[in-house]
This record gives sequence, C-alpha cells and structure tokens, in this order.
Amino acid sequence: MRRLAARGAAGDAGEVAAPAADSTHCAQGRSPSPPRLVTSSGIYSDAGMSGTDQSRPRTTQWWQEISCWLGPFSSRSFVCFLPFFSPRLIDVCAIWDTGVLPPTADWKGASSGVAGARLNEAETLSSIQEAQLERLEVATPCGPGSRERGPVLRMARQQLPPWVHAAILLCLLSLGRAIEIPMDPSIQNELSQPPTITKQSVKDHIVDPRDNILIECEAKGNPAPSFHWTRNSRFFNIAKDPRVSMKRRSGTLVIDFRSGGRPEEYEGEYQCFARNKFGTALSNRIRLQVSKSPLWPKENLDPVVVQEGAPLTLQCNPPPGLPSPVIFWMSSTMDPITQDKRVSQGHNGDLYFSNVMLQDMQTDYSCNARFHFTHTIQQKNAFTLKVLTNHPHNDSSLRNHPDMYSARGVAERTPSFMYPQGTASSQMVLRGMDLLLECIASGVPTPDIAWYKKGGDLPSDKAKFENFNKALRITNVSEEDSGEYFCLASNKMGSIRHTISVRVKAAPYWLDEPKNLILAPGEDGRLVCRASGNPKPTIQWMVNGEPLQSAPPNPNREVAGDTIIFRDTQISSRAVYQCNTSNEHGYLLANAFVSVLDVPPRMLSPRNQLIRVILYNRTRLDCPFFGSPIPTLRWFKNGQGSNLDGGNYHVYENGSLEIKMIHKEDQGIYTCVATNILGKAENQVRLEVKDPTRIFRMPEDQVAKRGTTVQLECRVKHDPSLKLTVSWLKDDEPLYIGNRMKKEDDSLTIFGVAERDQGSYTCVASTELDQDLAKAYLTVLADQATPTNRLAALPKGRPDRPRDLELTDLAERSVRLTWIPGDDNNSPITDYVVQFEEDQFQPGVWHDHSKFPGSVNSAVLQLSPYVNYQFRVIAINEVGSSHPSLPSERYRTSGAPPESNPADVKGEGTRKNNMEITWTPMNATSAFGPNLRYIVKWRRRETRESWNNVTVWGSRYVVGQTPVYVPYEIRVQAENDFGKGPEPDTVIGYSGEDSTPTAAPPTLPPTTVGTVSSTDATVTAATTEATTVPIIPTVAPATIATTTVATTTTTTAATTTTTTEGPPTTTTGTKIHESAPDEQSIWNVTVLPNSKWANITWKHNFGPGTDFVVEYIDSNHTKKSVPVKAQAQPVQLTDLYPGMTYTLRVYSRDNEGISSTVITFMTSTAYTNNQADIATQGWFIGLMCAIALLVLILLIVCFIKRSRGGKYPVREKKDVPLGPEDPKEEDGSFDYSDEDNKPLQGSQTSLDGTIKQQESDDSLVDYGEGGEGQFNEDGSFIGQYTVKKDKEETEGNESSEATSPVNAIYSLA
Repeated sequence: MRRLAARGAAGDAGEVAAPAADSTHCAQGRSPSPPRLVTSSGIYSDAGMSGTDQSRPRTTQWWQEISCWLGPFSSRSFVCFLPFFSPRLIDVCAIWDTGVLPPTADWKGASSGVAGARLNEAETLSSIQEAQLERLEVATPCGPGSRERGPVLRMARQQLPPWVHAAILLCLLSLGRAIEIPMDPSIQNELSQPPTITKQSVKDHIVDPRDNILIECEAKGNPAPSFHWTRNSRFFNIAKDPRVSMKRRSGTLVIDFRSGGRPEEYEGEYQCFARNKFGTALSNRIRLQVSKSPLWPKENLDPVVVQEGAPLTLQCNPPPGLPSPVIFWMSSTMDPITQDKRVSQGHNGDLYFSNVMLQDMQTDYSCNARFHFTHTIQQKNAFTLKVLTNHPHNDSSLRNHPDMYSARGVAERTPSFMYPQGTASSQMVLRGMDLLLECIASGVPTPDIAWYKKGGDLPSDKAKFENFNKALRITNVSEEDSGEYFCLASNKMGSIRHTISVRVKAAPYWLDEPKNLILAPGEDGRLVCRASGNPKPTIQWMVNGEPLQSAPPNPNREVAGDTIIFRDTQISSRAVYQCNTSNEHGYLLANAFVSVLDVPPRMLSPRNQLIRVILYNRTRLDCPFFGSPIPTLRWFKNGQGSNLDGGNYHVYENGSLEIKMIHKEDQGIYTCVATNILGKAENQVRLEVKDPTRIFRMPEDQVAKRGTTVQLECRVKHDPSLKLTVSWLKDDEPLYIGNRMKKEDDSLTIFGVAERDQGSYTCVASTELDQDLAKAYLTVLADQATPTNRLAALPKGRPDRPRDLELTDLAERSVRLTWIPGDDNNSPITDYVVQFEEDQFQPGVWHDHSKFPGSVNSAVLQLSPYVNYQFRVIAINEVGSSHPSLPSERYRTSGAPPESNPADVKGEGTRKNNMEITWTPMNATSAFGPNLRYIVKWRRRETRESWNNVTVWGSRYVVGQTPVYVPYEIRVQAENDFGKGPEPDTVIGYSGEDSTPTAAPPTLPPTTVGTVSSTDATVTAATTEATTVPIIPTVAPATIATTTVATTTTTTAATTTTTTEGPPTTTTGTKIHESAPDEQSIWNVTVLPNSKWANITWKHNFGPGTDFVVEYIDSNHTKKSVPVKAQAQPVQLTDLYPGMTYTLRVYSRDNEGISSTVITFMTSTAYTNNQADIATQGWFIGLMCAIALLVLILLIVCFIKRSRGGKYPVREKKDVPLGPEDPKEEDGSFDYSDEDNKPLQGSQTSLDGTIKQQESDDSLVDYGEGGEGQFNEDGSFIGQYTVKKDKEETEGNESSEATSPVNAIYSLA
C-alpha cells in the first residue's frame, strides 16, 4: 500500500521522500543512500542537520546495516511506522521504496509517550510472527559472499537499538494486511470476485430412501460461477443420467426417483466445483449414504430361568441401522420397564439386573429399536423370566423391609462388574466429542457407583452423572481430559473398582484458517493455513482445485510450509487457493481467493450527516470508506486547518474520529478525505452541540394525610431545539394518570390522596439525546375522618387531545409511536385511535390505523412499504372523542414490489364490439412503491392465442374491435418501480352482445331527502313522478330527518326553484340535469343516526346483484368505506363517534361515477349537559295539535250518531208519512227523518252543498250487507250510519244511500 502522512506532537505536516535505489545495493555490499526529509521549510539531508560530523558516519553505518538486513522485505507499497529516538523525535509514515528512513543525530524528540506506546505494541508480537521473521531474515545474504552473512547479522542485531527491532516487526505485519470489501451490495456487485462456496451439504450426508436425494452446493462470485461435480474422484456427467438434474443458478444436485430407480445406486463420495474466469472453488468431499432400517431377525426365545438374587443381562442385539437406532425396553403390552439402580439399560442397549427379585417375573421384557429417518419402531420377541426362590410367596410388605434380601432368604455377596469386564479397560475419544464412561455392577444388596479421576478432580463444568450414577459423561472433550478414571462399586459386603484409561485424539482443527486476500496491484500479502490435531495433520496446498506442484509457476508466489507469500501482485495473480489438512481422524478443506483490485476511494456513508451530541459527552464521527490501495484518511474542521489527530481527537484505523469531550467550540462541519494513488473522495459531517437536560427543581419527599391534595414539582431546563418529554414513574413502573391526578409540564398533582398512592415517584425528563431523573417518596397517613369525594360533583367532558407524538425504534416495516395523554376531564380514557395520512394517493385524508386500550401511551405500528406516513392520535372516553392530536413527524418506509394484485377484475362489453376491463385500484398501503401501474393482459379463451398486454395507470381499459359476446381470459398484475407483483389469477370476461334490451326506468315515488332544522328546511334531492333530479345540498349542521312533500321542480340554466306547499327554496349556481330514461342512478338516501351507529337506506334502479359502497367522512377528515352486497339494506355503520358530524354518499362499486348526492348528519352525544325544554319543541307542539284535532272529530261523530244514527232507525219506505198506526220500536223511539234536508234519490250531496248526479254509488252495504261499522283504506268510517235494506229493495231500481260523516255534518247545516 502507498501512504503519505506526517504526524507530530504539535500537528506539523510534511512529506517524507525516500530515494530510489536499485536492487543490487546489498549484493554489492553497500546500502542505498539515506532518504531525505521534505518539509514545508525545505529539504533536509543528513548533512544539512546541525550537529557534529561524527554523527554522519554512525548514521550511515547503521543505515547500511538495516538496509541490507531488510533487503528481501524492502519492496514497494510497504507501510512502516518508525518511532525515531533522537533529540528531536518525529513520527513519520513514509513512502518506502527500498529502505528504512534513518534518523539523524540532531533530531530532537519531544514525544516519548507515542514512541513508548508503539514500542510496547511491538514487544507484544506473538512468537509465531517472530519465527516468521527468523525464516525471512536468512533469505538474502548481505555483503560479498554468503559466509559473511552470519557475522553481519549478529553484529547488526547487537548494535541496532531496540526500536529498530520493533519497527522491523511492525513492518512485517503489513504482509498479512489485506483489503476488506464492505457488505454494501452496490460495491459487491460492481467488483470482480472469484467464486466462494456459500452453502454445501454435510460431509456425512445420510438421506431417506423414500425421498429424492438433494446434495447442496451454492456459490457466489462475479461473474456468476458455473458448477460441475465429481463422484468417487471421477467426473460425474449429469447430462447422461435422466434422474439427475442441477438447480438453476445453483450447483445443487437433485436425484429424482419418481420414475423408478434405487437410491443405493448413487451412494459414494461427491465433490462440487464452482468456477468463473478468476478461479475455481471446491466443496467438501460429501459422503452420500442411504438410511437403512433392517428388520429384526425372527427368533423363538425360551424362558430365562434365574435364581433370585443372581445377576442377569438381557441382550438386545439390535439390527445394524444407518444411523444407529434408539433403544428402549418395554413389555409386550407396550408398558415401559421401570428402571432404578438395580435394573437399568446400558449404553449398548442391554438390560442389566444387578440382582433378580421375585417381582421381576410379573412382566415380560421386549427390546424396541426406533429408526430415525423412517420413523418406525421394531420390537424384538419378549423375554419371559422364571425366578427360582426359597420364598415362593411374593409378599409386597417385604419390599420395603430394611433387610429385604435376608427376609427373602437371598444370600448377600460382594459387588462384581457386569460391564465392563475385568479390572481395567481403555477408551479413545475425539476432541470436541462427548466422553461416556460406564460401569454396571452386580451384588446383594445393589451396589452404589462412584467416579474418580487419578491425579485430579473431575471437570465440574463438563461432567455429569447419568443412569443412576452408572455412567459418567464429559462434554466437549479436550486434551486435558485424558488420563485414568476409575469407578468404585460398593455395598456393605465390600467394594471393587475398575480403571478406564482415556486417550484423547483429535481430527484436524483450525488454528489459523485461510482468509480471502484482496490486494492492490503491486502490494504484498500472504495466506496462512495452520491446523492442529492428534496425530499432527499434514497440509496440502491446491490452486483452482489442482495441486500446487502441478500448477504453472508464479515468480511472485513463494510457499513456506503452511504459508504462501505473495510479492508485487498483479492482475494475473488472481486465483482460488485450497488448503487441505488431514489426519487419520478426518480432514479440513478451506477455500481462500486472492483478488487484485484497483479502485479509487469511495465513501460508504450518507453524505452530509447531522450528528447531535450533548455538551461534555464523548462522541465518534464515522466515515466508512473503501478503496484499493487502501486510502489514507484525514479529518479537517470547517474546511481549514491541519489534520485532526491528537489531544482531544483520536482517529481510529477504520476512519472514525473520536472527540473525547465535547465543548461548544467543537460545533461545526467536519470533513473526512480519503486518498490513494487513483484519486480521492470526501464526505462531511455536521456536528451540533446541545445543552444537557437538567431538573433544576426536584420533587421533594412529602407526608400527607389521606384525602388531601399533594403536588410534586419537577422543573426542567433543556436545550430549546430539542423536544422535551416529562413522564412519571411510581415505584419504578409507568404511572397511569387517572382522574384523580393531573400532570402538567412542571408538576404532578394528586387529588384525594389514598393509601395506594404511597410510594416513590420518579420524574423523568428526556429528550431524544439525553434524560435526567429525580425521585421523591410520598408517605400517606391514615385519617379517621372520611374525606368527601371532591370529584364526584365535577362535570364530565371529552378528553383533551393527546400531545407530543414521537416516533422511535424506526425499522423497515414498523415504528414505535409514543404520545402523552391529555386530561381525561373526569371520565377515564377507554381507547386511543391511531390514524395515519399519506401524501401520495390521498393527501389530507386520515385513515384509521389501529386501536389501543386507554391504559397505554406507546405502541408499535406495523407499516406498509413506500408510504410517507404521518400519524395522529384521538382519545375516547364515555362522553365522546377528543380532537385529534397534532400530527407527528413524517416517516417514509422503503419500497418493495407489490405483494398483491387488484381485486374485482371484470370484463364486460359496453357495446357489441368492445370489452371494458375494470378492477378496484390498489390504495397507498398496498402500492409498496412509486409509479403504481397495472399490466393488463387478455386473450380469447377458445383460441389460446398469445397474450395481448398493455400498461395502464388507471382502473379501466377498453378493448376494441372484439367479436360479439366472446369469452376472454383476463389478467391484471400490479407493478411499481421496484418490481412486479405475484402472478395474477385468470378471470373470464365477455365482450359486448349484439343488442342490449332496454327497459324503462321504474317510476320513482315523489320522495325527498332533506335536512330539517328549527328555522329552515333545505331540500337535498327532489323528484317528479318519473324523473330523479339531484340538487347539490346546502346542509346545515342539524339532525337529519326524512320529509315527504309534494314537489314541483322548475329547471333553468342557472337557477333551480323547488316549490313545495311551504315557502319556496331556491338554489343558485347549480345546473340541474334530468336523468335519461335509461340512465342508472341512486336517490333517497336516508340516515337514522344514534350516538355510535347509524342505519342507511337508499333507492336505485340498478339490476339485481349490483354491489354498492357507502363512503363517509367525519369532521376530522377521516375517510371510511363500507362495501355492501346486493339487496343488503339497511346498512348499519357501527364505528361512529358520539357528537361528530359526518358527510356520506352511496355509489356503485362497479362505477364510482354513479353516486348519490352527498348528505350530512351528526351523531348524538353520549352525555348531554343541557337538556332542552320539551314544551318548546316543534314536534311536541304538532303532536299535541294532532291529538286535539282527533278528539274533536270523535266528539262530532259521537254527537251525530247519538242524534240520528243510534236511537232513530231510518224507515224502509221514506216517502210514507208517519201515521198513528205505525208501531213504535221496543225502546219507544220513532222513525224520524227531515224531508227538507233529504237529497233526491239517485243523487249525492257534494262538499260545496250542491246536488250532483251520482255516477256510481258503491256502498259497503252492497258488498258487506251493511250492519257492522268498518274502516276504509283512508281511515274514515263507513257503514256506521248505513240503512238496513231488504233483499227486494236492493234489487230495485232505486239507489240506496249510505250516509257518510261528511254528509251528516252538511245535513245538519
């Protein structure tokens, strides 16, 4: 790498130039000339320095020694940090071509601290690096002849000062320094890169024989790599086997057995090769094996006869499976065998009885094997025990006898080992695996097992006992766990022990795994492959999958055992190297590529960042960069001055600038500049210093009586440019501010203190940068007097609006919204409604996002991609809803391709030669990106022709020149600038028919929907007998009522006058269009509201099956829509807020242009303080008048009935005068009639008192035989005063007359 820098204690800057020297200096026994120091004052050489002449020869001498000694390492693009110890010390990072810059005698040092730190770093170098130095030291002789090399080296090492050794070692470290490519996708995709294996199957790959075989191999690179495989070290030709295929853009093998074949035929060792033009990467050697679950051999087992107290082993001997099966013992009835320290299962699957008891023959014993891949359980034939005993009765009371064995006549005996046999054994385990030691002993009584390690203790952190202490497991074994372990089995008769010698071997494991090496042209580097194991593994290097020995020679590459050294690399040096280290227990294979890049500096962070920090804090300004060669980074403040480093500043290797303590004067613009030989790049960071947040008046501890009022102060001073939030905690938990508490900016007031209010109260004053806390304790004293409830009589009201909305935890698809609740106005807040507004599709329209309980003031909101969100919060209590809070800051989510397609896709013909394709457009939360558009595809269904497609930005498209009534396949797919949505479903549509039957629109009733108030009535829709005439409403904020009036509509170009029986209403400036006879429309929208819901009905002349949408907007501009299926009236809106004004319209779901007029209504409030006097209400006065009129009519009718109809029946022959011979009625009344008022027969008295000829005098007597009083359709009485007729008179020529109440009234006149 090439660096240019000069740093000193005082911040001096300069350039250091080294002279160019040829490579023959050391071979000729001389060193290159000392370089010169170039500063702003001029060029200083060794001779130009002040001092004595004796200093120059001494300087030249050690310069020659160093130059010769570092001959093989003095190549270009080295970085060297040399702390020079002399009277003036300057820390120099120089351009070094062929030598090390020597100090002169007269340089005076003043910064021993920096030099000491560098020296300490050098002294801590590892022994491995020093060994590498030893090997490299002797690579090139110095002086004439190799025989003088040793003395010269020894003399140099004796005479060179210690700092020279430190400088040499620091320079050697640069051999391993490489460029790291950042994870930024834009950079990853631009740079050329050899292949890298990213995913592969495990080395021992066992597959299920019932499934297809999958051998994974994936790799990345630029350009994308190609893949091929070997099987058993021979090329595997995939094209020749129809069952084998390779996944697209991947090397994963798929072997398909759906068409037949045996998986066992494909067992073997596979290896994947990923290749592009820069090299070849290899996967591990993958051993493919097919899982096996063989059947248990059939066998007939004789009963096992054993003496009570004797040991017994029931062998399982499971069939060998791959992988090995899991063994467990059960009875033939599938009951598990109870195990304890007397009866237990060994690790090999056998069942051991330390001593057999009579109760053991109560069940049989069957060994079961469960195979992993096939998920099958195989059961062995059961063992049956026959126990011989001296005590044939199995008395259960003897089981808990303290001397059970003696009670049953079983002889006691010393322990002996059932497994393992003998007194000693050995066991080998691999490093990193689990060590399982097992000892199972017999004896009477049952022996106890204890474990020990010779010469030390058991590793307590890794050792655990299993199987009733019969097994010792040590996890993650290391070399320290080798040694001798012994188990001790003992009972009261004696003890015995078994020694197990444990040897720990190791498969290869990495000490230093090779890493990808990215260099600039001309730079040096190295690949290191160090591994350990037992026995020690061997290392083999390969390049692009071939042994390094057979690869073409490369003069810039040198192999030194486990290290490959690259010098002066060029573009042609790019390749992928493999290190394979192996021993008898396994192998490791690692890929590491060498890539040579030539990239000018690039900044990776956003430009012009703003960093805000609190005064006197520590901060770090980041400036991530990339380039090849590795650029040099410098920081400057406000575009001027020297490089910032030292003192209050510290620059890290990754480019970050740390300011240890921020002061006001540190505010400003900081510029970072990255430079290499190909160019430079810069970025700016603006630093703002803010005042800290401090509580200057803290809450104090208080003691209060129950029922009193307490106020806790918390006054805060903060930076005015930061948003301050003050919250309270009680007993370190968030405090719920109820109706007894009032929180202000600088205090917390508690009314009517109760015992539950006692505790600690913490005031938390926080901004987005810092916070301050203050705590006080409130003690509540009990008071015998019951305090009055001061809040009971307080009026309730709607809550105040929430405030101080803050967005935190900003994520890609979520954000946390926090707010401060407003005053609940003596009615607890029950809910919070979070609304959002976006500025792209429907700016200014607020939509409900989510609803939360009233006890929370912070919530995580799930967001959709590419929406510029703005939030607000509405609080709700039993009285009503608050005003919306002030909007939060906007937050835009990142974009993504659509995840859905438009709904309700239809294709219908509007004419005989077209088809109109329509769909419901997607809203802002489903667009997911900019420039939302729709790809419309169609084709005829029968012909299966190719798809026609067009991109549409609206919600409809008309296909022209179509055949008559032909089915089409239609697809509509959403697309934005980030990509396309999922594949759409296919919808069947039809082109237009040849002729469309027309029907006259139905006759509409003369009904009007209007808005009625106490002073005026504005008609919002007027109708004639056959035509609907919409009128743009002028709506007053009053309750909606439905008024039916007879109307006459006069239409002009500029003025519309609607005449009713009341005063006329004129709407000016609206042109009224009469609906055409075949035009579809919606009218008579009726709203019946309540406090939280409203019923909606309307009329229309659409065909059956038409869907509608009810759209309503509240006074907060929150827009909602409710889809309505056909014939689903009335519709109830259930999510309304009390006391809020709404505007509403109904439109066709298929055509939004066909809509009703917009009407306005208001929901009633849930709580009303001022009740109006009912006696002053218009409806009440009207009702009273109607009742009075009905009573008056009833009185008149009763008077007429009593006067003429009830007590004086009419004679059958009215023209015969009354004679003395006429009989009286039973009640003594006479038949009376007034001849002067009697109308002529065949005529009827009109309302104006004239007599007109009766054209048709239908009486209910003719149909219902008179007699009973009935009601006709308009509610009037008929038949009450009818004259009873004979059958003969009914059939005569004279027309009888039924006297009506109106006639009776006029006859009285």
